[in-house]
Amino acid sequence: MAGETTIMVVGNLVDNPELRFTPAGVPVAKFRVASTPRTFNKTTNAWEDGESLFLTCSVWRQAAEHVAESLARGMRVIVQGRLKQRSYEDREGVKRTVYELDVDEVGPSLRNATAKVTKSVTKTEGQQQGQADGWGGAKPAPPAGTPAPAAQPAGGYSDTPPF
Repeated sequence: MAGETTIMVVGNLVDNPELRFTPAGVPVAKFRVASTPRTFNKTTNAWEDGESLFLTCSVWRQAAEHVAESLARGMRVIVQGRLKQRSYEDREGVKRTVYELDVDEVGPSLRNATAKVTKSVTKTEGQQQGQADGWGGAKPAPPAGTPAPAAQPAGGYSDTPPF
């Protein structure tokens, strides 16, 4: 939406993503990212950590399931989304304000790690004729004498959670 504050944060996951489902069955994953600035102190000739920013993040739908399956505590991630401010009153009656991130994009940082990316096939993509390789091309015919693949649900999509 117009006027929303979009930010990108690079940091480490503080805990494992928690996957839940709304009463309507929509998946949502919540996780926290800690981002700590580092500066080089020329006087001491050493790197120093600044104050950490802890940000609660929410990601929805298919991306939520992907996050829960792919990311874990301690991983360095890059998160982009819309910053939201929410105010509430705690049990003692003190007014509090929190900042949360509605995630649009998230992935592992490849600065100190490697990742193997596998494109998932959505339900509608899998139902299209000629869709087979997950990237929009037609699947080539298997060599003669190759056994038939095991039966899969229609379109290669399963309603079973990935855990």
